[in-house]
Amino acid sequence: MKDQKIKDNLLKAYLSYFGIGYFPKAPGTAGSLFTLPLIYFLFSIQASLWLLIVLIIFLILTSSICAQIIQKKFQIHDPGWIVIDEVIGMLITALFIYPSLNFYDLLGVFILFRVFDIKKIYPATFFDKKVDHGFGTIFDDCISGVYAGLSLITIKYVLTLINT
Repeated sequence: MKDQKIKDNLLKAYLSYFGIGYFPKAPGTAGSLFTLPLIYFLFSIQASLWLLIVLIIFLILTSSICAQIIQKKFQIHDPGWIVIDEVIGMLITALFIYPSLNFYDLLGVFILFRVFDIKKIYPATFFDKKVDHGFGTIFDDCISGVYAGLSLITIKYVLTLINT
């Protein structure tokens, strides 16, 4: 019994991005905001693109499994305190600007990801509402991250054209 409680608490700690998901207001925004230092760190140490991709795949797989375990055990679907999906979505968005690292890029990653995460454009809505599994809980934000990343590089490209 005690061991199971410890396992549950570890899963909750991981899924809540070490407690960030328990912010009383806008936990998804808090999770996204607290991902910015991670992105800054990974880009500033010049982590390879392949390392970032492997990290994202690892996070998707492990968090999908962990989310499924917790959601099934406690009979909940995509609770607000699970914010590891925001972390993954932000990392995916940041891949699109790799290796660029400046304040405006980070601001763009944050704002665009939050917009697409809140709007949930198809197929993100499908995974969010129709896939009753931990994978659905996680993968909708992956799709939002791709939309945000594509939007960010499009905006950067247009701004480059305007400034030349």
